[in-house]
Amino acid sequence: MNSRILIIYEYQILYQVLNEISEILNFEIIQFNEKDFKEFIYDQKNNYLIISEKKIEGVKNCLILDNLPIKFEKLIEIINIKFLKNKFLDQSYIEIGEYNLDLNSRKISLGNKSLNLTERETNLIIFIKDKKNVTIKELQKKVWDYSPDLDTHTVETHIYRLRKKMKETFGNESFILNTSNGYSID
Repeated sequence: MNSRILIIYEYQILYQVLNEISEILNFEIIQFNEKDFKEFIYDQKNNYLIISEKKIEGVKNCLILDNLPIKFEKLIEIINIKFLKNKFLDQSYIEIGEYNLDLNSRKISLGNKSLNLTERETNLIIFIKDKKNVTIKELQKKVWDYSPDLDTHTVETHIYRLRKKMKETFGNESFILNTSNGYSID
């Protein structure tokens, strides 16, 4: 099954052309009219792109073809570039509990509030989230690239500052938990 889906919205001629050469394209092609589209439920996390002649209200990932005529090669190039951009953007967001972490801008957000993070804070959050329970020695070695035998309070200081920032911005006092097994993110 192809993970890239091209949805042609009320554009019969374009659908017919692309459908004829669908075996050489690297995406699945689906056609919808307005009635069918309203009933269609699509997963916004899938790598999809909608092509239309007009703007569709409330729909993201839509390519409007209003600057016609266009060379066929150019159209395929634009479609592939849009798919790549969508994939890049999807991969840059990580859900951490109720928060969204944008790796590109290094911002963590909840609702309409957001907090700028340093690169180290971003790496710290990702590492703790992925490992569940992390010891100070693991963080020193993997996030800071320090020797695990080194006696330093760098990790504790960074976690303290990150907790303080999270409390000030989101009112969350327990973003990073300290358990007997190490640090974890709830």
